Amino acid sequence: MEPQGKGSLRRVFVVLFEVWAATSLALLLLFVLSNTWRWPDTHAPAVCSCSGQTGTASASPTPRQEGAVVAAHSKSNESSFTDLAELLPKVATDDGTVIITSVNEAFARPNSLLDIFRESFRAGEKISHLLDHLLVVAVDAAAYNHCRAVHPHCYHLVVKSMDLSSANNYMSQAYVELVWTKLSLQQRVLELGYNFLFTDVDIVWFRNPFRHIAVFADMTTSSDVFNGDADDLNNFPNTGFYYMKSTNRTVEMLRRWRAAKTRFPPDHEQNVFNYIKHELAGAGGLGVRVQFLDTAIFGGFCQLFRNDMGKACTMHANCCVGLGNKLHDLRGVLDQWRNYTSLMPEARKKGGFGWTIPAKCGTPDKRQ
Repeated sequence: MEPQGKGSLRRVFVVLFEVWAATSLALLLLFVLSNTWRWPDTHAPAVCSCSGQTGTASASPTPRQEGAVVAAHSKSNESSFTDLAELLPKVATDDGTVIITSVNEAFARPNSLLDIFRESFRAGEKISHLLDHLLVVAVDAAAYNHCRAVHPHCYHLVVKSMDLSSANNYMSQAYVELVWTKLSLQQRVLELGYNFLFTDVDIVWFRNPFRHIAVFADMTTSSDVFNGDADDLNNFPNTGFYYMKSTNRTVEMLRRWRAAKTRFPPDHEQNVFNYIKHELAGAGGLGVRVQFLDTAIFGGFCQLFRNDMGKACTMHANCCVGLGNKLHDLRGVLDQWRNYTSLMPEARKKGGFGWTIPAKCGTPDKRQ
């Protein structure tokens, strides 16, 4: 028989061991739960170099599943965009990507930029279906009415601070207000858990751009000037055409981008992004992964000499001042594209089909 003292001592050790084990288990459970409910670093589906209907690849979870998490952490931007949450599911691709452009009355009226923009999708190579995923944001009532006459997915963004209906000159007060309002809406789209590809309405489309968006990038942007290295932050961005994945990083990026407006008044959003891009994506910054698109594929009037019709995805009337000039030269671009696509495939394969210098925008004196 075991002595009574030793039995009592053993029972004490057993009790202490059980308390220690229970405490350790509780701490372990708390650690697991805290990591389970932590706001994830990224959640959006990837966009790949593929050739499906939309050029995008589904991933799990979808933006709509985790979009509520993003939205719950950012309520400050919600009240400005009523009905947007109900509209986006009707426009988005299966993986939750929305193509967005914005117009005022001058851009949306018949035979203006919106008509040329939509026409390019029908003239392009198997991209007319992408119009089903295009959200046209109208910044005045007349533009909204023009949009509804020609397009199924229109959103009226009410801007009370000033009248944005006219063809505002580059860097005018109304122009600056317009581009910053656009950025605010884009932030809300991300908060709702949707990826977006924003495109200025003075861009014509020829081929599916999603095939050129890298799977790893948080943001993929076109360039006014491209130096050959897609990962080099020293490229000069053009935020008239860019894709952004819905993640907590990109929501925070848009918040910081908008906040930087006060540091560089009265500049527009593209220049401010260029000023702060190293803060957002550089070493020690927010860690946003930015990729720049080659102007040989995503062209513009700023660097037109690098373009080949056999590779072109889009053409942007950047570095061009004046609505009339843009309309004239974009119509010329579409005419050149139609002449190219009317050729037999054997003739096109020979290559060497370049764009001619725009007649009205060939000698720009300002970036736009």
